[in-house]
Amino acid sequence: MPMLTLYGASIVTLMVLFYALESRSSWFTLAFSISCLGSAAYGFLAGTWPFGVVELIWSLVALRKWHVAHAQE
Repeated sequence: MPMLTLYGASIVTLMVLFYALESRSSWFTLAFSISCLGSAAYGFLAGTWPFGVVELIWSLVALRKWHVAHAQE
């Protein structure tokens, strides 16, 4: 399996895991945001820039969600 494919599968797995755990702590939302950045990097490296752009936007949305939630804790 090529390294880029392995990286992509791993980072998407982390995204799903952190998304599923978001309700437990705002820190999982931050981890989700960071994993979205990793997924965006994968998209750009794989040459699928639309995927990279969407994941970059998701990362910003999740970061904003974390910021709001963290400020309330």
